[in-house]
Amino acid sequence: WIENDKMDSLFEKLCSSSPKAQANRVDTRALVEMLISQRPSLCNVHGNGPMLLSDISENAKTHAVNMGIDEAGRGPVLGPMTYGAAFWAPCDEDAIPRGFHDSKALSPEVRSKLFDKTMQTPQLGFVLRVLHASEISRNMLRQEPYNLNAMSHDAAISMIRAVLDAGVKIDTCFVDTVGVADHYRTHLERVFGGHGIQFVVESKADAKYPTCSAASVVAKVARDRMMETFQFTEPHYEADLDFGSGYPSDPKCKTWLEKNLQENVFCFPDLVRFSWGPTKKALEQQVACEWEGDEEEEEEKKESQGIKRQALQMQAFMGKTKIKQKKESQ
Repeated sequence: WIENDKMDSLFEKLCSSSPKAQANRVDTRALVEMLISQRPSLCNVHGNGPMLLSDISENAKTHAVNMGIDEAGRGPVLGPMTYGAAFWAPCDEDAIPRGFHDSKALSPEVRSKLFDKTMQTPQLGFVLRVLHASEISRNMLRQEPYNLNAMSHDAAISMIRAVLDAGVKIDTCFVDTVGVADHYRTHLERVFGGHGIQFVVESKADAKYPTCSAASVVAKVARDRMMETFQFTEPHYEADLDFGSGYPSDPKCKTWLEKNLQENVFCFPDLVRFSWGPTKKALEQQVACEWEGDEEEEEEKKESQGIKRQALQMQAFMGKTKIKQKKESQ
C-alpha cells in the first residue's frame, strides 16, 4: 500500500500529457497494481486521468513494432472507461503469450491469466489509459459537450503519441473502431502524418489482430479489477459493490443506484457517471439548485432575443413602408 503523499505524486506524473516509459517490468507491475487498487486522496477533478506506459523491450527500441488499441467499459453507468494498447516487435513474437482473442469472448479466468502473463512478459509493451467516471461526467456536461467518441479518439491518439515519444517506431497500428471506421482512420493518418504508420481501423479488430486482442485484455481486466476493489474518494462513504455489470439495464445496477442515492445535493459517489440518462433522471428528484451564473446567462439570452425581435419588427415595418410609398408614387 502506497502512502497518500507519494501516491499523489505518482498519479500526478501519470496524468501528464506525455508519461515516461517505466524503467523495468517490476516498476511497471507496481504502478499497474497502484492504478487498480488505490485512488489518490482527492478525486481527479480537472485535466486528464492517469495513463501508464510500460517498460519497453530492447527489440522494441531498435525494431518497428505492431500496435493494437481497444477499450473496455464504454456503456456502463458506473466506473471508468479504460483504454489499452499493446505492442511488440515482430522478432519477439515467440515470447508473446498465446491465446489472445477478443477479451469479451474469453472467460474471466482465461482473461485474468493472460493479463498476468502480460505483466510478466517484458517483450510485450503496453499502455493503460483510465478515464474515471468523474472525467467522463465533467467532459460530457460542460457547456460545450466533449462527447464519448471524441474522448475515445483522443485517448487512442495520446497512447500512440506516448509510444512515439518514448522513441518507438510503429509500423502498423490496429484499432477497434469508434464511430465510422474510414473517418477515424483518416483522422489518425492526418494526426500522425510523417511517422510512416499504417493504420488499420475496423469493427471487431480485437477479434482479428493479436496486438489488438492483447490491448483488449489489458483494458478489460484492469477495469474489472478496479471495479472489484473500487476505492471511494468520498470520506466515510460506505457502499457495497454488488452492482452487477454496471450497465443501466442490469437489474442489480438499478437496485444499487436506488440504494446508494445517499446525498440530497451531490447524490452519488464519483463511481457514477453523472452524464448518463438514468443518473440525470435520479438527480431530478433531489434538491433543486439554482445557479446565479445560469440566471445571468438566461437574462442575457432573453435580452438578446428581445433585441433581435425588435430588429426583425423594424425590418418588417420599413419593408411595408417602402412598399406603400412605391404604390403611392405609381
